[in-house]
Amino acid sequence: MSLIEKFNTAKQALYDHVGFVEDWVVYAIDDRTDMVWREDGTEVKFANDINNFNSDGIYYVDEIYTQRFYQKWVFRGDELTMIIVDTHTDGNRFFAIFSNDKEVKNS
Repeated sequence: MSLIEKFNTAKQALYDHVGFVEDWVVYAIDDRTDMVWREDGTEVKFANDINNFNSDGIYYVDEIYTQRFYQKWVFRGDELTMIIVDTHTDGNRFFAIFSNDKEVKNS
């Protein structure tokens, strides 16, 4: 199997895991599985660790991007969650991938 075939197979496995089907617009995948995170339907907050997450500013916040070609923007699988985000920096939008076991439920 060629390198590009392996890439496409892995990408499709990720999409299948979270229930995502590509449509007109596809974004780069940003691996954030080492971050703690929480989403509220409007934005996703994430940080390197829970102390930074709960700090006065050592964390990141991205808007959940409501791409018109998709009916939802948060895709949850058993182990991973993919969220379409807009960083509001240089036009960057991503499929941000988070580990479900690092989701902050209460904070």
